[in-house]
Amino acid sequence: MRALARFIYFKLLGWQIVGNTDFSKDTIKKAVIIAVPHTSWHDFYIGLLLRKIAGVKTNFIGKKELFKWPFGYYFRAIGGRPIDRTSGQKKVEAIAKLFKENDVFRLALAPEGTRKKVEQWRTGFYYIAKAAQVPIIMFTLDFENKQNKISEPFYPTDDFEADIEFMKSFYKGVKGKVPEYS
Repeated sequence: MRALARFIYFKLLGWQIVGNTDFSKDTIKKAVIIAVPHTSWHDFYIGLLLRKIAGVKTNFIGKKELFKWPFGYYFRAIGGRPIDRTSGQKKVEAIAKLFKENDVFRLALAPEGTRKKVEQWRTGFYYIAKAAQVPIIMFTLDFENKQNKISEPFYPTDDFEADIEFMKSFYKGVKGKVPEYS
């Protein structure tokens, strides 16, 4: 399957991986991975191809309703974990607990929280990384240049504003599938 993913990603789609290409399954076992810009459903299969090529298992969270029959088995098999999104739930703590319960857990999130244009990121990913004491790895969904740029692990400091500014600078100039939403 890895050969097929490589063929589709590199040959058919013409994408490339730049930056932290040594993101192997043995180096970072726990991390919050943020994907920006998230502008289209196409981001999902690009991410699936990238993780197959890199040989790195990643996880994602979704509302618990997605994990019922008939798709629940598939979503779990590809790394999905259900989360209760009703109000009053301590979501950051619940997700941080997933890191503690698993030897390997790499949570992929889109800080924008939607595929539409946003002015501000949702900050849950940051607080999850802090609570779980894991690094944040940034990667781009750059459809203009057909590349996924992957950062070195970034450990959040106690300066929220500076950390967010640093992370946003990694994505400067990156265009998603729907450029006007980038």
